[in-house]
Amino acid sequence: MLSFHEKKVKIGVLALQGAFEEHQSCLEASDKHCTTVQVRTVAELEGLDGIVFPGGESTAMGLIGTSNGMWDALKEKVIGSKLPTWGTCAGMILLAERCVGASAVIQDGQSLIGGLNVLVCRNYFGSQISSFEMETPPPPSLSSDNEAAEESAPFPGVFIRAPAILSVDQNDDIEILGKVVATPCRQAAVVLRELERKIEAGENVVQMGVVDALDRKSHPHQIGYIDVKKEPATTINSTASENVSANRAEEEKKDVTILEEEQQEQKQNTSNIQLPGASDSTNAREVICAVRKQNILCTAFHPEITSDTRWHSYFVNMVREDSVRRSN
Repeated sequence: MLSFHEKKVKIGVLALQGAFEEHQSCLEASDKHCTTVQVRTVAELEGLDGIVFPGGESTAMGLIGTSNGMWDALKEKVIGSKLPTWGTCAGMILLAERCVGASAVIQDGQSLIGGLNVLVCRNYFGSQISSFEMETPPPPSLSSDNEAAEESAPFPGVFIRAPAILSVDQNDDIEILGKVVATPCRQAAVVLRELERKIEAGENVVQMGVVDALDRKSHPHQIGYIDVKKEPATTINSTASENVSANRAEEEKKDVTILEEEQQEQKQNTSNIQLPGASDSTNAREVICAVRKQNILCTAFHPEITSDTRWHSYFVNMVREDSVRRSN
């Protein structure tokens, strides 16, 4: 009978765009019983034990995925079937329920898959030329005590146009696996300032979804803020004309009741958002760079372009545990 670590697993890597080949190499190097395949179509999702959303360009992935039917299929796999899923950098953005600082050139906003109730700031750490490496917390240890010391060494986190998690839903079962202290880039700082203003004003931040806080004007030096459009409140005229039927009046009353309930819920949800505090001198904040919620793992950095395969080993173990559970 095969031992736990000898059980074969098959992991797909979303190959619409990004560093998918690097993930394949790291996954297979981390575990000889792990095989990988590139996933571009709905049919290629079948038979997988897990899937990786790689780093790359989240906007491009969203545009491709929504055009070929992949997004609906991925939502069913990640959220419906609870397929073990790991999102790195751009992949983390795709798995978030809320995102700020998205591309201003996409008219309908960023296409998100969701599943992880977190608020992500896109490009928090800066542009491509601002890429850097810093020590980050390692994944939870999977080894015995005599190997724990080596596995507890910091992980070399490579941040390339990386996002950061600003807030997690305190009522959700989300485990924070890593934090770093970093100063937001200039554009991200503008996004955060606008976000803080909206939260302080009690605005419906939860429903903002994907938003870019900068409005590009025709003149290169003209920049303004984009505000979320608010729907006008529905009201009932107590002196409605006689030609308004009783049924119509009753429907309007129901609409108002629903609207009030939604507004109350939105207010409660907004109060759950707590942004990390900023240093007075540098604006540096402690942001989240790694989380896990049940079948979903996310890292803001790029483990696939280092020689350290600890995060890949951790995910393979996640996948194997799930595979064993499903087979019993």
